[in-house]
Amino acid sequence: MEARAQLKYARISPRKVKIVCDLIRGKDAKMAEAVLMQTPKAASELMLKLLKSAVSNAENNHAMDPENLIVSETYADPGPIIKRVMPRAQGRAYRINKRTSHITIVVKERV
Repeated sequence: MEARAQLKYARISPRKVKIVCDLIRGKDAKMAEAVLMQTPKAASELMLKLLKSAVSNAENNHAMDPENLIVSETYADPGPIIKRVMPRAQGRAYRINKRTSHITIVVKERV
């Protein structure tokens, strides 16, 4: 049995989120929470909130023991890109891509 939590349209690049995803993948939930609290990355706050949500989903919806949970999967997929324009010299315009992410955390009970 597994429980998941998703955050869609997060205004952070998936490239930045994947660094934090790699830190907690495969760890137990308490250890992952401790790692996220001490990681000085912008994505760690989003991931911490999402991890707590996934653990709560497991406990309340699937009657799992929160002490035996491990982070089985975590990934960040690209969402839609918000396109903006930056004025440049001689009347030109450069495009600025503001990237978004869909972040997913899946927890399951330790076997």
